[in-house]
Amino acid sequence: MHIICTTLNAKYIHTNLAIRYLKAYAQPEFNVELVEYTIKDPVLNIVTDLYRRKPDVIGFSCYIWNIEQTIEVVQLLKKVHPTVTIVVGGPEVSYDVAYWLERVPEFDYIVIGEGEETFKQLLTALKRGEDVANIAGIACHQNGKAVINPQRNKMNLANMPSPFRFPEDIPHLSKRITYVETSRGCPFSCQFCLSSIEVGVRYFDREKIKEDLRYLMKHGAKVIKFVDRTFNISRSYAMDMFQFLIDEHVPGVVFQFEITADIMRPEVIQFLNEQAPAGLFRFEIGVQSTNDEVNKLVMRKQNFEKLTRTVTMVKQGGKIAQHLDLIAGLPEEDYTSFRKTFNDVFALRPEELQLGFLKMLRGTGLRHKANEYGYVFMDRAPYEILRNNVLSFDDIIRLKQVEDVLEKYWNDHRMDETIEYIVTHLFDTPFDFFQSFGTYWDEQGWARIGHQLEDLFRRLYSFLQTINTDDLPIVEALMKYDYLRNQKQKPRKPWWDEKTDKHVRAHVYEQLSKQPHLLSLTEKELFKHTVVEMIPFDLPHYLQTKHIRRCDMAMIVYFNQTTMKAETYFLEVDTN
Repeated sequence: MHIICTTLNAKYIHTNLAIRYLKAYAQPEFNVELVEYTIKDPVLNIVTDLYRRKPDVIGFSCYIWNIEQTIEVVQLLKKVHPTVTIVVGGPEVSYDVAYWLERVPEFDYIVIGEGEETFKQLLTALKRGEDVANIAGIACHQNGKAVINPQRNKMNLANMPSPFRFPEDIPHLSKRITYVETSRGCPFSCQFCLSSIEVGVRYFDREKIKEDLRYLMKHGAKVIKFVDRTFNISRSYAMDMFQFLIDEHVPGVVFQFEITADIMRPEVIQFLNEQAPAGLFRFEIGVQSTNDEVNKLVMRKQNFEKLTRTVTMVKQGGKIAQHLDLIAGLPEEDYTSFRKTFNDVFALRPEELQLGFLKMLRGTGLRHKANEYGYVFMDRAPYEILRNNVLSFDDIIRLKQVEDVLEKYWNDHRMDETIEYIVTHLFDTPFDFFQSFGTYWDEQGWARIGHQLEDLFRRLYSFLQTINTDDLPIVEALMKYDYLRNQKQKPRKPWWDEKTDKHVRAHVYEQLSKQPHLLSLTEKELFKHTVVEMIPFDLPHYLQTKHIRRCDMAMIVYFNQTTMKAETYFLEVDTN
């Protein structure tokens, strides 16, 4: 019996942990072939590839981001290979099971909930030609009727086999994200999240996890992401794992965690700030909303004061990058309230701030209460909201505009000094900048076309020209600084029209030649590998103090061909 487990990942760099657990658990009785695609792959290409492998059973791992494409694949497969047995599982099909059986009759079996043991029992029954109707956690059609069996009892995770010891995975470890789970379940009850449905937290064997991590690092894994819903729910467990990773990590590996920031003790952060190598860890923190009443409505416990303390301490340590999440569209959070939430969180200056939109996931408490809050949402996955009783579709459109430019201009860190100056000096709040610019971006039609790096600078400058600020020369200088310092080589055509007079440039080079301690280059090297721009203030002074001291200053950027990095130098110059 030829068995394939597959899924459609959101991106090529992702890997699916679920199908690897299925394969590991099915061994040695069954040899499962793993095949992964992405949601961008043409459906017919996926069908063709699966068909050519001649499987008897195919298991699909289903999520909100891939369910619709998965259905298309399954329906086409059944047309060209009618005898293949289709098994689906995963969070997207584990709820409203009757709906899925009716909507997609091509699904032969649905595995509900935790699937390792259920899937193996199903394979055993299929191989022996036995009845599957009594297998816990299985749903199917029999004699024209839907059979939906309750989920089985939770498994003992300590006995789970490793999902990482497959030789075929080794060549891909350095190129893709490796997902690791050390626990299942969540202690919290947030009503918009599927994790709230499972009561309690169960842990895998700690020493086995450590052995897996050693194996992964030894074989080239570069990004290892822990999928535990709250990695730090047990302080002792988290501290032990942090210490292990600090002691035994391989240089160049990055570990990512989802943490609950308001329960993290200061002494843990202090330990990480003192002991963790810079760049080893990365934290993802779900803030969602800073409105206490909104959080109560979704049964979310959060102390924003303590969360702020954690994020601030981590940021001050300078060792760990932080990614903070917001959710627009939670019950009773209108546009004005969300604006405050955004500004509250942006004030922490996280390295990344993600603005997401509420998705009414099947099985969640909030979906069951959708009518109570006037939710209107997409009928098909990802079930994103379109409006509710306090947030109109017009509001949603405006927040989408914010999301678009936030990703391009803050999270990508192309112009950090520029954006910091803009949100601090030119607008009442950071949200107001991103909203104003996002609306302008949308009105120009830029959301529908591509862009290169230079386009991003030109478009921001075009927007700033519309707000009639006296600070435009300052912002323009900061934009040039941000652009040049992030280049590896002298740009052939920067985003601005070069205005520096050649006589001024020659004067700057003459002044440089008198200060060889500053930058010692030949005349030929200066002209070939440097850019000179005159700016109207003392930029080094500003970078240190955040205060503007106006003067005529030359910014010289040298593109070092040995290090492939830009070096910036400044000279106060009398241009008269």
